Amino acid sequence: MLTLLLLRHAKSSWDYPALADYDRPLAKRGQKAAPRVGAEIAALGLRPDLVLCSPAVRTRETLALVLPALGSPPPEVVYDDAIYMAPPTALLKLLRKLPAGPAAPTTVMVVGHNPGLEELAELLVGGGDEDAQETMAEKYPTGALAVLTFDAQTWSNVGPGAGMLSRFITPAGLT
Repeated sequence: MLTLLLLRHAKSSWDYPALADYDRPLAKRGQKAAPRVGAEIAALGLRPDLVLCSPAVRTRETLALVLPALGSPPPEVVYDDAIYMAPPTALLKLLRKLPAGPAAPTTVMVVGHNPGLEELAELLVGGGDEDAQETMAEKYPTGALAVLTFDAQTWSNVGPGAGMLSRFITPAGLT
């Protein structure tokens, strides 16, 4: 069984209009939300073996605030330009290229952006928790996390409709 965590970056700041989109940092609200999402990931017993993260400032900052909750040793982190504003098909290609075998990651977290991340979740979900599916269909806000499981042995076998959505977590839903 494989587990995929799709984490949209936390709320970003628009306080500096001269900054390029890539360089926008987190807003104070995002800085508060990201550690809470990290704590929820840990409370659920989810620990990624591998994190694929967009190198944009807001995704890096989100990940930096989530990682401490996941404990030591930290997971392997790969910053990949291909994730920045990627369409769902490109994100799926990245997942399908992950290695197979005994050392292959079984739990992967992607830290990215909308619309691609939300569209990837919609593409992959073929069932699961109905409340989580309804909530995700309404909105995939900043800081949201979709947890999908796949009855597959390798990431190359992950495809449209193959995922079961077990959880959809939003910062607003955490107390």
